[in-house]
Amino acid sequence: MFGLLKEEMDVGDAGPRHRSGPRRGTLMMFSWIILCCSSLWLVVDGQIKISPETVQKWAVSFGKEIAALSTKYSGAKLLQKKYKDVEGVLKIEEVDGEELVKKFAEEMEEMLGRKMKSVKRLAEAAEDADLYHEYNDTLEFEYYNSMLINVVDEDGNALPLGGEFPLEANEHFSKLPVNTQQSNIQVPTNVYNRDPDILNGAYMSEALNDVFIDNFQKDPTLTWQYFGSSTGFFRLYPGIQWIPDENGVVTFDCRNRNWYIQAATSPKDVVIVVDVSGSMKGLRLTIAKHTINTILDTLGENDFVNIIAYSDYVRYVEPCFKGTLVQADLDNREHFKLLIDELHVKGEGKVKNAMKESFKILNEAAALGQGSLCNQAIMLITDGAMEDFQDVFEEFNWPERRLYLEPRLRSNSGCTCLHASNCNSLSSQVRVFTYLIGREMTFAENVKWIACNNKGYYTHVSTLADVQENVMEYLHVLSRPMVINHDHDIIWTEAYMDSVLPSTKELFNSQAQSLLLMTSVAMPVFSKKKETLSHGILLGVVGTDVALRELMRLAPRYKLGVHGYAFLITNNGYILSHPDLRPLYKEGKKLKPKPNYNSVDLSEVEWEDMEEKLRTAMVKGETGTLSLDVRTSVDKGKRVMFLKNDYFYTSINETPFSLGIVLTRGNGQYIFIGNVSVEEGLHDLIAPDLTIASEWTYCETDIDPAHRKLSQLQAVVRYLTGKEPDLECDVQLLQQTLFDAVVTAPMEAYWTALMLNPGGMDEGMETAFLGTRSGLMRFQRYSGIEKRVGKSFLTSTDKENMFTLDHFPLWYRRAAEYPAKQFLYYMPRQETRAGRIVIATTAITVTVGKKTAIAGAIGVQMTLEVMESKFWAIASQPNDTDCSAVEGVCPLRCDSLDMECYVIDNNGFVLISKQRTDAGKFFGEVDGSVMTTLIRMGMFKRVSLFDYQAMCKMSVHSISSARPLLSSFYGLASAFKWFLSNFLLFLLEFNICGFWHTEHFADAYIHKKKGDILQPCDTEYPSFVYEPSVKETNSIIKCGRCQKMFVVQQIPESNLLMLVVQADCDCSRQHSPITMEPKEVKYNSSVKCERMRSQKIRRRPESCHAYHPQENANDCGGASAASLSAFLVLLCPPIATFLSLW
Repeated sequence: MFGLLKEEMDVGDAGPRHRSGPRRGTLMMFSWIILCCSSLWLVVDGQIKISPETVQKWAVSFGKEIAALSTKYSGAKLLQKKYKDVEGVLKIEEVDGEELVKKFAEEMEEMLGRKMKSVKRLAEAAEDADLYHEYNDTLEFEYYNSMLINVVDEDGNALPLGGEFPLEANEHFSKLPVNTQQSNIQVPTNVYNRDPDILNGAYMSEALNDVFIDNFQKDPTLTWQYFGSSTGFFRLYPGIQWIPDENGVVTFDCRNRNWYIQAATSPKDVVIVVDVSGSMKGLRLTIAKHTINTILDTLGENDFVNIIAYSDYVRYVEPCFKGTLVQADLDNREHFKLLIDELHVKGEGKVKNAMKESFKILNEAAALGQGSLCNQAIMLITDGAMEDFQDVFEEFNWPERRLYLEPRLRSNSGCTCLHASNCNSLSSQVRVFTYLIGREMTFAENVKWIACNNKGYYTHVSTLADVQENVMEYLHVLSRPMVINHDHDIIWTEAYMDSVLPSTKELFNSQAQSLLLMTSVAMPVFSKKKETLSHGILLGVVGTDVALRELMRLAPRYKLGVHGYAFLITNNGYILSHPDLRPLYKEGKKLKPKPNYNSVDLSEVEWEDMEEKLRTAMVKGETGTLSLDVRTSVDKGKRVMFLKNDYFYTSINETPFSLGIVLTRGNGQYIFIGNVSVEEGLHDLIAPDLTIASEWTYCETDIDPAHRKLSQLQAVVRYLTGKEPDLECDVQLLQQTLFDAVVTAPMEAYWTALMLNPGGMDEGMETAFLGTRSGLMRFQRYSGIEKRVGKSFLTSTDKENMFTLDHFPLWYRRAAEYPAKQFLYYMPRQETRAGRIVIATTAITVTVGKKTAIAGAIGVQMTLEVMESKFWAIASQPNDTDCSAVEGVCPLRCDSLDMECYVIDNNGFVLISKQRTDAGKFFGEVDGSVMTTLIRMGMFKRVSLFDYQAMCKMSVHSISSARPLLSSFYGLASAFKWFLSNFLLFLLEFNICGFWHTEHFADAYIHKKKGDILQPCDTEYPSFVYEPSVKETNSIIKCGRCQKMFVVQQIPESNLLMLVVQADCDCSRQHSPITMEPKEVKYNSSVKCERMRSQKIRRRPESCHAYHPQENANDCGGASAASLSAFLVLLCPPIATFLSLW
């Protein structure tokens, strides 16, 4: 029964509204207008009446037209019949998630174990080489410097430390030119490449070449192998040509890399104490800030930190962190750097209270079982210490620190001591490292005394060039206990993006974002010479990289199903790999890593796990399962799906990682298995219309170098034909692929017959396609490239619609959640620039007994004009229509000026509208009044989704000057001061070994100039979904002096809706558009602070090396060896004096 609703909803009035009878005068007036204008509109109270029956007829007719078109040109019925015919020979099995995650974890453990063995062999070789090497101050040795190889001077002669170094592009190393027979050495610009330490280290480490090559032969899946020396050089295998930046500078220093720092030291709690008294103004403060930033760069997610500034009083750089330690993850480190940039100087420096506060922080952390529960250190950065501070150390740090942890706390803290000497670390001293800033040496002895009497190290930092080398000294001190004990702890890093190698930029556009990342396994290298044992000399760190995309290949997509996936997290709960991890963001036209890209917590991706049960269990290294109802989005967050996911998880032995897999109820529960002969399957596999997923591993082509240039399809064919019997292939996947090839083979003939049909083809039908769970795809182009609107559809650049490591095609995923035998229609997002095309897709299923599994999806891509022409032809009643039994406008025509007609999909996106620019837009943006009413009536449901990896624009205000520019004199003086200060910094950035490229400062100044920058934030954004139980509805919206009627009808056998809306009543003033733009979630200061301070459950590293009684405490630093030229010595003081006046 159709007609107007008895209770017509008004958005502004939730109560019922009753229709009043038409007035006689109004009817007479309109009758006169109708007669005069020869029109048949029927209007009541200024409102056009639209016949729901007419709209229903249109919807039914349009639904039949597009269904017939989609069925014909896709061949869906034929493919469903072919799979139906083979159901008798199929087996459908339930996927055992517990067994699957266990199997994947074992394979990952085996793969990672091979990497660890390679690293151990490197460490042993390096230590043996050092043991038999005698240091030679006058050694002359020509090594291959990766910056100078294959470069000649003006006369065509090879440069010193250069020479001919053969390079060849290698598929295994991202197609980079490399030399797999030799390693070479990279030296940072600030390190003298002929320093005796460098030459001796380079000569000694030549012994690693044979081990590099042998490792690669034993495990061809190895990527980069390297030795990072404590003196600064970096030996890399295979050898490459190192490309400097645009300034000709190499800023890469291996000692700054996370793998080096984590391998060289145990976890640590660090309190940085910085002097901001008046004497620290100008260049001293600049050097102090750079020192803090460099210290922060040496910390990782297993470390904890806080920063205190002091002058007359003590204050926390971040007041929210008062009295506590926070995890030194990338997010917090970047936050501290922004705060450090805004430090000012004032008052008198009183270090005593700052030191007391620092000890209290560390003591309380130990007492509460917080922080790293391992090394504890205070970093004092000052230009002098005048107070009597000895009593502070007597109270807190001498003669032996009190034991703050109860036995119960210690046993449950998660910190395991591997050696008796290390178990005493919890009661050992807090180490104090001191950094004397500036050229003034008056207080040098005081500052050195602090370090030497607290098992620390003293350094004098007089220029920016000194900072890097001097900060690194503290790592050597912290490594002493481990070196003396000779404990080779293997470490695994968190995920990181290697921005050094030139191939990374290309990968940004060619790989799934979450699979751009890598992890490293590393091990420290010690001096085994007895005469230096007490000094605990760290020679460096050896390691190798593991690309996470290679690791995730061990969890094949076909076993997990259309919505299933695998993911990895660290012991801190941070994402190592996850299909929803988005480490990059767009700034202008450039893709850049987000500031917090490798500290995204599992709870921020699997955010439906409100109680964090999944995260807690995985961080603890447990094995188990969990079920969650989740809202997930596809099509870049524009569309929502409701799934019930089963999570299975376990730990990966010998690593800090945990693996999880997700299977979706329904589609992910079952997998079907078919079987055909190799001969039959191979015949159909080599058809021209067939491809397989190029990013999947059907056969392992990366083991034998001869196979690396083979595509996956070529490798499969060569294996099945017996040409490459030694290839390692996934037999189950090959079996399923062959079966799918045979069953889908008739589609090629079907599609070809359509093209050859004498009757011709419908204009605008462009591509038929299908895909199966085995990653097999077939497609037929019905029109040539020159005529196609959807030129990019199913091309190599169209990753969204192809099988990738990260996901099944979008059309496959969407079809899987829609009833089989019905087509789902949608337009690609406008930003994809796919053109005005429509994709129609439907799922293909197989049933054995009571079990049903999805075999694949099939569809057709057509131009939008195809559907538009069908729609406009149907949505217009002819003028001779019999209107005697129709209540409402008759004849009803969508091309009338008083009517707006739309076709929208089940997520509210417009496919068809009179306004061509509306296509692809969300309907709420086009007509907010109607969309609001549909939501209130329950025809559409608004679903809130959250993005905890968003980037929002935040205003960054540069520090306001203490003296406003009140006159042109001040303007000129300020400019002159800027010139002099920058000129001085420029001079000071040079030393005898080259110059130091201070990109930290460049970044700091750049962000002030930009004004607005993007920062990580949380956002909430809406998605809308149609409620299919409501097939049709109509209503009237009051909009001031007029009323707007609309009728909505579901289009049968599709996901589409037809809307006919009165167009002569403008409701835009009363009802603003509804957008899908995300909104930042704003937190008040207390909530924000609580979120920042909160420390989630984490699993501490198993070993700790904090103290050893045989340490040489006398080795605690001395004066800086760096010196300026006589010119700078004379020039700097007067300039500094001048600058201090402003």
